[in-house]
Amino acid sequence: MEKKERKPVYYSEYLQLDKILNAQAPESAKEDIRADDEMLFIIIHQTYELWFKQILHELDIIRGIFKQPNIHNNAPDIYNTVHRLKRICKILDIAVSQMGVMETMTPLDFLDFRDLLRPASGFQSIQFKMIEATLGLAYDQRHGKGYYLSQLTPADIDRVKKSESEESLAVLINKWLERMPFVKDETYWNEANNKDFWQLYRKAYVDSLQEGEQQNVQAFDMLFMNTADYPADRKFTADANRSALFIMLYRDYPLFHLPYELLSILLEVDEQLSMWRHRHIHMVQRTIGKRVGTGGSSGAEYLRAAADSHYVFKEMAELTSYLLPRHSVPHLPETLISKLGYK
Repeated sequence: MEKKERKPVYYSEYLQLDKILNAQAPESAKEDIRADDEMLFIIIHQTYELWFKQILHELDIIRGIFKQPNIHNNAPDIYNTVHRLKRICKILDIAVSQMGVMETMTPLDFLDFRDLLRPASGFQSIQFKMIEATLGLAYDQRHGKGYYLSQLTPADIDRVKKSESEESLAVLINKWLERMPFVKDETYWNEANNKDFWQLYRKAYVDSLQEGEQQNVQAFDMLFMNTADYPADRKFTADANRSALFIMLYRDYPLFHLPYELLSILLEVDEQLSMWRHRHIHMVQRTIGKRVGTGGSSGAEYLRAAADSHYVFKEMAELTSYLLPRHSVPHLPETLISKLGYK
């Protein structure tokens, strides 16, 4: 069959530059008011939304990987996930740096057109809300729930709620961690004539604590020893929590290299989002001081409260409280070591 000849691709048509470069319509121009910096304001926010679209694209691919019932150790899936999460971190790094461009607009420059924007607000960014929900920020964990959807159109409310109804990345990562057999399979420890791993680890951990750290024992027992006492409101289950710590402890074994990178890059995503939020707070303080936001929020005060509570992988970050130096970590049984190495 003869191959159909494709139409030549032209740069501006491929990128649809006619649409993009003519998508800026300053409100000040409509009112015949001179506000030279409104163009910058529009382009910066449009750029953010394009990057948010790319982040959602990457997260959809990652969620597709973790929706599989099993991820084979020899498959490229975990590497692909780490690679894409690293890309998301680079994009968020750009987003943080982009605030510097915004800050070249002085408070007086912004006041030239600020009142023309009401009640529009960055708080109405549907894609950013979808990113948070896709990562695993549940509605019940949000700051200012009453205000959260109040500024949106019915169609956009439906988009956000649909995103929240789907399995988040945090939920899928939890299921993946729960499936890890190495801590739960007691045969490894019985063969080595050892006790349960967590009994061994608890003793080593308690022995390592300093005088001012004794309160950590109670928290350790609640999270790792007494399943019945495990807090029901935690994002990650007891099994997932144990697996995550186990991966952190024995990350040097080949099979755990990529899982450890995955856990680490998830924490970096949280960190980059936090940096973006706090950079936003400082910009708002410099630009509008104590005035309310264009969308009616309390401005910097609202942003600060949200930034302090909107961590997705906080529980995983706190696991570092329960790590031990390598020389104190229980030695793994030989049968398990063989499972964690290359064959």
